[in-house]
This record gives sequence, structure tokens and C-alpha cells, in this order.
Amino acid sequence: MSNRLDTRFEALSRSGRKALVPFITMGDPDPEWMVDILHALVKSGSDVLELGVPFSDPAADGPVIQMASERAISRGVTLRSVVDAVATFRCRDPDTPVVLMGYLNPIERYGYAAFARDAARAGVDGILTVDCPPEEMKALRDCLDEQGIYPIFLVAPTTTSARLRFIAGQARGYLYYVSFKGITGANSLDRASLAGPLGEIRSCSDLPLAVGFGIKTAEDAAAVADLADAVVIGSALVEQVRNAVSCDDACERVMGFLAPIRHAMDNRD
Repeated sequence: MSNRLDTRFEALSRSGRKALVPFITMGDPDPEWMVDILHALVKSGSDVLELGVPFSDPAADGPVIQMASERAISRGVTLRSVVDAVATFRCRDPDTPVVLMGYLNPIERYGYAAFARDAARAGVDGILTVDCPPEEMKALRDCLDEQGIYPIFLVAPTTTSARLRFIAGQARGYLYYVSFKGITGANSLDRASLAGPLGEIRSCSDLPLAVGFGIKTAEDAAAVADLADAVVIGSALVEQVRNAVSCDDACERVMGFLAPIRHAMDNRD
């Protein structure tokens, strides 16, 4: 069973380009704008979409994404409505890979088999569950594998060499390196500290390597693109759209923020 993540990263590799991977919290600032914002992300040059599923206790996230989750939950956004939004997005975009990023509890409440089935039908390509290490994922993993959905795993600066090898053996799609210790949006990127860990990860896996946390500017994105296969931008983008007054305004903010980042990544020489 083919997966859009493989297809997209293979195409990027052939063209010598790096993936721009924006993260947004689904349903913020307005649930009715979700699908239009997804299309704006693609129009801005995004290659893979990471969609945050709102959760009441997002332990890995900083204040910006925590508050975005609270606002989305208060407006009735659930895992099911996120899956439905992906299905609507797919009516016009059959190709852009979509990864859902969040926490295990909403998936448990949904039911592993039902979630994997519905997510696959909607066009979801990968799942990153922040609080579910690979050792605890067998039941969910079996359901995802049956539907051709990839498990995406995080690697941290504190990950040991032995654990890195284990995670690399379990991951599909890409590996996501967290560029610093702590929560999303809390620190600035320390570019000088990336080369060593990324080199070690590459020695353990042939999967594409994404880097996120702390990437806020076009300069940051270009520097990471020199070392990694994909650049993930989350809190800075969520902050850009949170005060949008209309759907058009939100989409314009997305494109205005991401366009210079895409340009910087494509013109590093």
C-alpha cells in the first residue's frame, strides 16, 4: 500500500528540495476555517501538513499551542471533526501528505480500529502521538499498519544511542528530531548544536529527517534545511493566525508568514 509521505519525500529528494512542514492546531482560530487554512498552507509551498488535534492536557506543548487547543476545544473541535476536515480537504487535494499530531487519549476514546479505518478513509498518512512511545503502541500500531498509516516518532537531544536505534527501527515516513529539551515554542533554535545529533540519527536510519521546536524565522528554516530533510514550524505559525478576524485574513496571514520561509529554504546558496 503506497503512502503519500514516501511519494512526497522521494520527489523532494530527486529535485534537491527540502520539505516545509507547518503545524497548525485544528479549529483555531475558527473551526469553519480549517479546510481553507489547509489549502492556504499548500498554496504557500508546504510539502507535508502536521495537524494538531486539540487536547486538554498537551504536556509537550508551550503556551501558544496550549491556548490554541483550549480555544479549539471550547468551540467543539474533536478528533472526529479533525478527521472529517481532512476528508473535505482531500476533495480538492489528493496528494499533499497529512500527519495528525497529538496525544493518545482521544484515539483511545475513538477506538483504535475505528480511528485507523476512518483516518485512512479520510486520507491521513501518518500519526504522531507525543505521549505514546513505540513500546506502548502495539495495539494501535497493528491497526495503523492494517490501514497503511505510518507511525511517526520523536527523537530528543536526550535520546540514547541504543534507544535511537530502537526508534529508528519502528518509525515510518520520517523521524522528527526535537531541537532542544523542553516544550514547543519555549526556546530559540541553537543551530550549532544540530550537526552532531543529526549525523548520529542518519547513521541509524535512511528515513527522511525532520527538525522542529524553536524554528521561528526564515533564517532559522534555511539553516535547518542545510542539515535536515524537513523543517517543522509550529508555534510561530499558530501565533500568526490566532488573531485573524476572518477566514480570508487567516489565509493571508498563513501565506504572508510562510512565503519568505519557503523562499529562504529554496535559495540557501
